[in-house]
Parts: sequence; structure tokens; C-alpha cells
Amino acid sequence: MAAGYLEILRAKHATRLLVGTLVGRLPNATAAIAIVLFVRAEGGTYSLAGALAAVYGVANAVGQPVLGRLVDLYGQPRVQLPAALASALAMTAFAFTGTDLLGLSYAAVAFAGLFTPPLEGGLRALWPSVLRREEQVHTAYAMDAVAQEVMFTVGPLLVTLCVSLWSAQAAVVVLSVLGVLGALSVVVSAPSRAWRSAPREAHWLGALRSPGLVALLAAFLFIGMALGSITVAAVPYADEHGGDAVYGWMMAALGLGALVGGTVYGARQWAGAAERRLRVLVAFLAVCYLPLTSMPGAVAMVALTALAGVFLAPAIACAFVIVDRHAPSGTVTEAFSWLVTTFTVGASVGTGLAGPVVEAGGAVWGFVVPGAAGAVSWLVLAATGRVLAAPVRGAVVAASSENDPNRAVEPRFSSGDRA
Repeated sequence: MAAGYLEILRAKHATRLLVGTLVGRLPNATAAIAIVLFVRAEGGTYSLAGALAAVYGVANAVGQPVLGRLVDLYGQPRVQLPAALASALAMTAFAFTGTDLLGLSYAAVAFAGLFTPPLEGGLRALWPSVLRREEQVHTAYAMDAVAQEVMFTVGPLLVTLCVSLWSAQAAVVVLSVLGVLGALSVVVSAPSRAWRSAPREAHWLGALRSPGLVALLAAFLFIGMALGSITVAAVPYADEHGGDAVYGWMMAALGLGALVGGTVYGARQWAGAAERRLRVLVAFLAVCYLPLTSMPGAVAMVALTALAGVFLAPAIACAFVIVDRHAPSGTVTEAFSWLVTTFTVGASVGTGLAGPVVEAGGAVWGFVVPGAAGAVSWLVLAATGRVLAAPVRGAVVAASSENDPNRAVEPRFSSGDRA
């Protein structure tokens, strides 16, 4: 199982790019918990902490596709590093000004979220130039999805460690510095410096002029809703079955399930079109949400939560392949950034929707929301099957990196290739 992953990590630059991206994304992955802990340490209310975290999240959702388009236009180093520095400076300013000047606090977190560098989309744009075979790229996408689960597990632990050793203020600053160092490691690498987007047609819609990409984004909006709603529905369940410890185990199990599912999925090659495979994965994802409504004892519920996460990482990895195929020429970083934004917005909507549902009908109806959202996602994929299956452009070859090792390009694989 591990052979395919080891083959990728042995490829030149691969480990550096993966680790650098994960470290560079730590400030974004931990922003919500770091902001909440800092505001509480400053004596602020949970309402203020939640509002500031929400402002960061909205600004981040807006900034990702915008910065992704700039990366496609001007290259990675000229956008990623300045954005990382701007975001880090804004968060550092927030850490040192505190919450006494609320207007400044809101502006700082909004600026930090807006300028969070699109390292996630940038890495996926780099994989085809670092890994020469299509099947390796697809395995890298799966490994990328698994690595995200590790980061979102380790990140909060790192925040709490910094808080316990030093302070919440130090945690914000340390994570900001780590983010800059991670981005720097990526952008000074040869693949990042050499990468150039494929030729693009000027259009104000950018990547969104692709019907297939829009269909995929619509489906993943509802997958994000499912994930966001689980985090809320689990709270009242945990309150009745053991408190915060049970909630923590449920959230950890959700990540563990995705970690196991993504690892198994990426360990083998899959025949057939990725678009058809995604419909199957999303169907299993939706079905695995349904047992949560049975609300058994804590141990069984933790196991069911792990099951609910199993097909998440494979679905995300499969979506990466489809994004790469349907993104209009020259918009690959922007397209991947739109997927991040859509998923984030969906999770926020799911969180907001699950709250009133839980208050009206209890935890059991809160767990109905992810199942319903997963079903709607599958319906979107089924209804847009022809759009997703429509032929996409052939390979775009600006320059072969095999002929010119100093130039990385944005290779493309046609929809008929093995996924």
C-alpha cells in the first residue's frame, strides 16, 4: 500500500513541496481556534471570538480564487510569498493590538484572511510538473487529501501546545512565522520558480467559465455543508453522552476515517472516468452519514463517526482530478482555489443551518442535515453527468519539461485517460 506514496516522496522536490505547503497552511488551518483562544485570553466574549473567526473565514473564501488567478497570471513566487507576508503581518498586528480597538481587530483578521496564500491550489498545479506519470499525479492528489487530515489534526494540538507553553498571543505569532517559512520553502524551490500557467483566454469569469467545473463546485458546496453540520450536531449529542471528551473523540474519529479512506484509495490505481467514480464515492458518503441518526452509545457513535469520514478524502482526491481536467487552460490554480472556497463556504452554511435545526428538533435532526446534504450533492452530480462527462481540451504543451529541465509547465491529461 505504501509503495505508491514512497515512490512519490522519493521524487525530486516532492517531499519539500508537500511539507512546505502543509507548514505554510498551518495559520489558515488553525486560524479559528487561535483567534478564539486569543480573544478569550484577552477577556473577550465567545460572540466576539466567533465573529472575528467568521470574518477571517469569509475573507479567506473571497481571497483564495482571486489570489489563485493572480498566481496563474504572474507565477507563484510573485504572489504566494508577498501574500504570506501580508497575512502574517496582519495576524501579528492583531496579536499585539488585542481587542481593545475592535475596528482594528476586525480589519486585521479580514486582511489576514484575504491575503492567505493559495498554497493548496499551487501545490496541485505543481504536481504534474514534478511527477511525470498521470497515475503518480492521481496518487499525489490522494496523498494530498490525506495530508490535509493530518494537518487539521496536528494543527489544533500545536496551537494548544503554544498556549500552554507561552500564551495565546505567542501562538498567533508563532503560527504566522511558520506560515511564512513554509511558503518561502515552496516558492524558492525550482518547480515553483519555473512553473508557468498554460496559455489562457482572457475572460472575466476565469475558471468559472467551465460548465464542468461549476457543476463540480455545486456538488462540493453540499459536501461542505454536510461536514460543517456534523460539527454542530455532535455538540448536543456529546453533552448527553459524556461532554467535551466525547465531542473530541467524535471529531478525531471523523478525521481518522478520512485519513484511512484516503490512504486506501490512493494506494491503488482506478480504471474508468473519475467523474463516474466520484458519483459512487459521494453516494457512499451520503449513505454513511445516515447511521449517525441512530445515536447509539458513545463508543458506537465514535465508530459511526469514523465511518462517516471514510469516503470524504477519496471524494476530495477524485475531485482534484476532475478540477484539473475541466479547468480552462491557464486557470488551474484559480480552479483549485475555487474548490477550496466552495467547500469552506459550504461548511459555514452547514454550521449555520445545523444550529437552528438542532434547537428545533434536537441532535437527531442535526444529524439528518449531513445525510440530506450528501444526497443533494449526489443529485447534483447525477443531474450534471453529461456536463461533467463532456470532452475537455487535450493536452496543453507550452514547453516540455523533459526537454527543458529549467521550465515547469502545466501538463494536462485528456478525459479519456486512465484515472
